[in-house]
Amino acid sequence: MNFTLKQNITTRETAVFGAGCFWSVETIFKCLKGVIAVVPGYADGDGSPTYDEVSKGLTGYAEVVKVEFDPTVISYVDLIDVFFNIHNSTLLNQQGSDVGSQYRSIILYTSEQQKETAQQVVDRLEAQEVFDRPIVTEIKQLVEFFPAEGYHQNYYEKNKSQAYCQLVIGPKLKGLEQKFSHLLGDRSS
Repeated sequence: MNFTLKQNITTRETAVFGAGCFWSVETIFKCLKGVIAVVPGYADGDGSPTYDEVSKGLTGYAEVVKVEFDPTVISYVDLIDVFFNIHNSTLLNQQGSDVGSQYRSIILYTSEQQKETAQQVVDRLEAQEVFDRPIVTEIKQLVEFFPAEGYHQNYYEKNKSQAYCQLVIGPKLKGLEQKFSHLLGDRSS
């Protein structure tokens, strides 16, 4: 007998974004079709990060999410467009009541193509005067990514009744549904 092994081959790329608290950023990107995995963590700092040190602004790290995605289903440009719509990219080191460099707006590219694409999107948004103030989002090469502690993973799913989830993440999800319904995947899984 001959058996043929069918393989489900998925094209996979990695994108890393920081847009304030990683709880809401993780939740948003997990809703998108073509996103395979989202991991909250830390990048662009010094030493071995812990949440306590990062949240106190002692390490230089930013709270970020690592997004594994299938570029045949969702483009890097689509991910960047969502990124710029889920936070205020004109505030330096602040998102809402979260203040400090750990909450900075940052795109950490994993290839020269991503770097060029990110800069082109920023240039387009600036030329179109989409925002009242200049974009302060950093575009830097990803050097190293550290996953956050386990209790930060899938935070929204585990804590939907918490005030932060209802007051911050809930409205962001509604905005995502209104503006990017064409990019949403099946949220039942």
